[in-house]
Amino acid sequence: MARSKIKGNIGILVGGGPAPGLNGVIAAVTIEARRNQMTVYGLLDGYKWLVKGEEESFMAHIRELRISDVSRIHYDGGSILRTSRTNPAKVPNGVENSVKLLRKLNIRYMVTIGGDDTAYGAMEIARLAKGDIKFAHVPKTIDNDLPLPHNLPTFGYQTARDVGATLVKNLMEDARTMDRWYIAVAMGRHAGHLALGIAKSAGATLAIIAEEFGEEGYISLDQVCDIVETSVLKRRAMGHNHGVLVIAEGVAERLSPEELKQIPGVIVDYDAFGNILLSEIELGKIIKLKIESRFSARGEKMNMVEINIGYVLRCADPIPFDQEYTRDLGYQAVRYLLGNGTRFRRNAMICVDNGKLHPLPFEKMIDQKTMKTSIRYVDTKSDSYVVARTYMVRLENRDLLDKEFLKKISQMSRMTEEEFINRYGYLAK
Repeated sequence: MARSKIKGNIGILVGGGPAPGLNGVIAAVTIEARRNQMTVYGLLDGYKWLVKGEEESFMAHIRELRISDVSRIHYDGGSILRTSRTNPAKVPNGVENSVKLLRKLNIRYMVTIGGDDTAYGAMEIARLAKGDIKFAHVPKTIDNDLPLPHNLPTFGYQTARDVGATLVKNLMEDARTMDRWYIAVAMGRHAGHLALGIAKSAGATLAIIAEEFGEEGYISLDQVCDIVETSVLKRRAMGHNHGVLVIAEGVAERLSPEELKQIPGVIVDYDAFGNILLSEIELGKIIKLKIESRFSARGEKMNMVEINIGYVLRCADPIPFDQEYTRDLGYQAVRYLLGNGTRFRRNAMICVDNGKLHPLPFEKMIDQKTMKTSIRYVDTKSDSYVVARTYMVRLENRDLLDKEFLKKISQMSRMTEEEFINRYGYLAK
């Protein structure tokens, strides 16, 4: 017996930066929706054309999706629907225009794929639609910073860590071969999961993430450079002149805007969601120049190379973990939208644990202080973080208590033992 056609069509859009597995979600949503006799529309470029309210340009940027269009795209990185960072709430009448155009196409169900900003846009549109359009948000970010239950990873993170660890492993061998240091900047605006995961997996010399400085307040650039400098000095005292630092880009966001503006060539600008444009702040280069300057003042040449590996990871082909994970997420998003019963009535973020659906209602995603989606930070008190720190080469209290080693590292810094402790001892506390 043929299934009855669902009343209303389903739309899919992608927001924010790319992540491995986007196409897997798009494919799974399309296949399951088509199996339920639904018409599926892919909205190109996220909210970009939706918020304008211009029917002609909107219609030129939608694509009806069939199973034949998506059956093998789950292997591929990138997004067949592309993406954008357009914020509906920041565009005049953007939310109202979005509701109007979705109704025009009789789109009664929406699957949004993205991070916290994309989820916020979905919440605003859902609020104004007053039940006419039901949303299922599939969380995506290689930063792994969305508060999913049971500490579940966001899709794309595992692939990004896998590719990133391979890149850093290669940099470590290059550093050893060329006898120099690398600074690898990884993505992670709010949280350092990716930088730490890459460094820990690859066995990098050290990782620096914003969470180690506390959750609030500005970070001093000098303190960041002190950590790097003492790591270099410690490696030299151990007989090595090479290493790899992995640092989360979010460290730059925690630097004082006033301090950043004083650095030649740095532009402090903001995106539509009020976030500092980290792509305009070359964190690795800033640290490199400052460290090289410190060694130059001692009459020494320091060879550091900075590289941003973030953009290399975002459109990588997903590993099998994310291929499977995104298929579950896309399927469950459609099942949630079409489900009956109390737990299916609200707009929700879709979480899948061991193949089972765990919807998180939109209102539970909001941090009441910031009125934005909550952030999952690295727990610096966890055993996992302790293990990561244990395997890093950083200045420790035992280095200061070991008289022979203290003498070595002090000589490397052209200081007396007392001067070294007075200058850098605070890092070991």
